Amino acid sequence: QVQLVESGGGLVQPGGSLRLSCAASGSIFRFYIMGWYRQAPGKQRELVAAITSGGITNYAVAVKGRFTISRDNAKNTVYLQMNSLKPEDTAVYYCNAHPTIPTMPDYWGQGTQVTVSS
Repeated sequence: QVQLVESGGGLVQPGGSLRLSCAASGSIFRFYIMGWYRQAPGKQRELVAAITSGGITNYAVAVKGRFTISRDNAKNTVYLQMNSLKPEDTAVYYCNAHPTIPTMPDYWGQGTQVTVSS
């Protein structure tokens, strides 16, 4: 069983920055691709960024160049540094752990609200 606990959301002005953190319990962190998803009101949940245990990253086109995903395998934590935030980045951001071993389950955090507004 893995539990994901997000933190770092909040209200920020356009052009500002926020850093999200997701702490994972358990000792199998290295077997998971960690990702950040977001869901805005009335829209589907979408992938923002993902990172493998080896540090290979993938970003949505909308955030490339503004957001940076990173992970600390020793601390079982994944981060999302968000810069140059725009109002359209407003959403609930969810941490996801996707297993590299098919028989292992997928896990989601509870979500953290990010609001970009002046």
